[in-house]
Amino acid sequence: MLLASMLIAAGLAVSALALTALTARDSQQMAQATQPTQSTPGAETKPSTPPEPATTGQRPSDIPPQPARPDPDAQKAGAQPALPPALAEKIAPPIREE
Repeated sequence: MLLASMLIAAGLAVSALALTALTARDSQQMAQATQPTQSTPGAETKPSTPPEPATTGQRPSDIPPQPARPDPDAQKAGAQPALPPALAEKIAPPIREE
């Protein structure tokens, strides 16, 4: 019991010392975590980056959309499908009723 109360008293004393040390420091120094950023030397003389190209955000209307699978006549004429053929679905045998 005596040892526990001594440990508690020692912990409170260390906590009090730490708090007084924290309050004694300059709060301005604690608030700044990193150095302020500085400009690159000679940045004023370097040319600026070119502006981004203007886009309308609309789809081009001069190119009509193409189907992923051309019709059979177009395939005979040489048109290639845009996508590979899909895998065949697996069909299980019918469920027997008991």
